[in-house]
Amino acid sequence: MVKLAAMNPSSARLGLVMLADRLAVAAIHRERVETFTIDAENPAAALRAELDARGLRTRTVAIGLARSAVTVKQIELPAIAGETDEMVRFELERHLPTTTDDPAFDYIPLPVEAEPDPTAMGGRRVLICAADRRLVDAALRVADEAKLRPVSITVAAHDLLTLVDPDRSERVAWLHRTGDTVDLLLLQGASLVFSRTFHAFDDATLVAETRRSLAGGRWRDCHAVWVSGDNAAAGSLVELGAPVTEPRWTARAQQRRGAATSLGGAQELALATAMGRGVRPLDLIPTTIKPRRLTHGEWLTAGALAATILLTLSALLLPGYMESRRLTRLNREIARIDPEVRAAERVVRDLDRKRQLLTTVDKIGSSAIRPLPLLRELTDIIPADAWLTYVAFDAKGVELTGQAGAASTLIPLLENSPRLERVEFASPVTRGRDREQFRIRASWESPGTEAVAAAPPPPAALAPPPPAVTSPAPSARPGGSRAGSADPIDELPTRGGLPGRAPR
Repeated sequence: MVKLAAMNPSSARLGLVMLADRLAVAAIHRERVETFTIDAENPAAALRAELDARGLRTRTVAIGLARSAVTVKQIELPAIAGETDEMVRFELERHLPTTTDDPAFDYIPLPVEAEPDPTAMGGRRVLICAADRRLVDAALRVADEAKLRPVSITVAAHDLLTLVDPDRSERVAWLHRTGDTVDLLLLQGASLVFSRTFHAFDDATLVAETRRSLAGGRWRDCHAVWVSGDNAAAGSLVELGAPVTEPRWTARAQQRRGAATSLGGAQELALATAMGRGVRPLDLIPTTIKPRRLTHGEWLTAGALAATILLTLSALLLPGYMESRRLTRLNREIARIDPEVRAAERVVRDLDRKRQLLTTVDKIGSSAIRPLPLLRELTDIIPADAWLTYVAFDAKGVELTGQAGAASTLIPLLENSPRLERVEFASPVTRGRDREQFRIRASWESPGTEAVAAAPPPPAALAPPPPAVTSPAPSARPGGSRAGSADPIDELPTRGGLPGRAPR
């Protein structure tokens, strides 16, 4: 018994091969490989104790059966429609060496290349593997007593395919020795087409049994012969007419075989059983405890379903995603040109305000009252001894209030103005100490020069004219002045209608 250092049980993988007189065990943890054998009256208890001693507390185990304990045979199914499982079960009784009520069996279809003349066959050929139900129950009982959950029950020699990378175009005869027992596999590329076991105590027996195996697989010859296990030597196998070499191990198999300190024929079978993954061919584990694994067809169906769902989701979400991307790009562009847009909007607002101002000015220039030309003209035509203290404009005409030496002389002067007509006194003329106070109203000359009352009159137009005085009493001059003096505000010297200008 070989013992190595204990390993982390969290990721250890365990393979158990049930030989006739012992158990071969292989445990794999990352890049370390530990192999040992169990030879005891109570193999389950011994296995549990050995696992505990080595710190291997894995919960699952892959079980491999000896090739001599099972039946492996090629059979031809009838060319009729029906379930393959039922046809294999019906044909099974005629090919088993012993009759059992409920044998454990499995099968795999044979590749077309394994049939020498496919057109001559009326049906299809499969490779079946069957075992007595009591053998399977014994393997399950060992695993249960060792507190392990079995994930597969296969033929250990068939698991050797997990260690090699064969050429798909070659036919290979693989002989694996475990003591004096030889397990022979016939491989068509990566597919198993036949297997058998025999005892070979000398080279002649080995060559003869190998030839018989080729005939059982319906082969005339092979392209290569592989030899492995105990005492793996070419010997007289060169008589088969094919090169005799070591199996074409995979890189991972080479690494793990080198990591095992003890690797005989039985331990190599256990290592192959432990390295197997996924769906294993010719698995005899009962359906009730068999782990659910998808077949190739189910994987294809699941893949097609996943692709359909993905395409549907893409069709539903892609337009929204593309629209979101487009909106994101537009938002970035808007954010980039936003300062320029705001500046342009400010310019437009300024232009609108200036346009409105120009429109207002134009309206004022075309329709409102124009006082400046009239005031200029009044300045020119009113004599130097006359003062204007109040000037009011409206849409009908103009009203003048002031003082003059002779108020009656102002009437013809104003009548001669091209802007005014119908000049008359609005109230009686009153006489002060040396001047006459007057109030004159005149209309605009013609409708073309009349202004439209678009704006309210200036504040001065709202002031009432000075009250008329019928008596030239010295103490009651217009404007509220005392006798002999003019009010400084009402009698502000005005020449030509400009307030504040001294008389000439």
